[in-house]
Amino acid sequence: MKHGKKYQDSAKLVNTANLYEAAEALDLCVKTAKAKFDETVEVHVRLGVDSRHAEQQVRGAVVLPNGTGKTVRALVFCKDDKVDAALAAGADYAGAEELMQKIQGGWMEFDVVIASPDMMGVVGRLGKVLGPRGLMPSPKAGTVTPDVAKAVTEAKAGKIEYRLDKTNIIHCPIGKASFGVEKLQENFDTLMNAIIKAKPAAAKGQYVKSCVLATTMGPGVKVSPAKFC
Repeated sequence: MKHGKKYQDSAKLVNTANLYEAAEALDLCVKTAKAKFDETVEVHVRLGVDSRHAEQQVRGAVVLPNGTGKTVRALVFCKDDKVDAALAAGADYAGAEELMQKIQGGWMEFDVVIASPDMMGVVGRLGKVLGPRGLMPSPKAGTVTPDVAKAVTEAKAGKIEYRLDKTNIIHCPIGKASFGVEKLQENFDTLMNAIIKAKPAAAKGQYVKSCVLATTMGPGVKVSPAKFC
């Protein structure tokens, strides 16, 4: 793959053979973010588990202390008695069957879906639409809950979900390059601590196999996994 001049200039700052400490890696990410927009800093963590086995799944959610830098549009499925509370907490949309029908018609103007448990019968009909997009509410992610207002507040504050993909890698945003190293470090530490605490009892050997930080348009920077083992 051919890269542009900005990428090539950024890549010269990174030693691909080196394993950096997190602070140094984040500093490089900030320095290599040269796009005209505020690039997202992403974490890619490969774990020593096998996602094909249910007992080795790693999945959860965590609120980043400094948020993600992204405006999150929250949709809430709940009954009438909770609609006002959801909207007061910052939900962009709240309702029941009428929202389901809009989504079935192709409307997708939202980033996170939250549902009260008594609405999962309605939400379940949208599984084929929401599931492939990673938007299906889940108790593990805290998006199926009786307290929908709290879930909305957390989503707006920077709550992110982490989960293994088929290649046993977790991909997560931890903020924008404009945050600076200190805030990105706080978000990174919060995410990694959550992933480490979620280590399955069935996991054997080295848990964190590799960790790479990168901005949206920048080169990957390898982080030493030693402190996470």
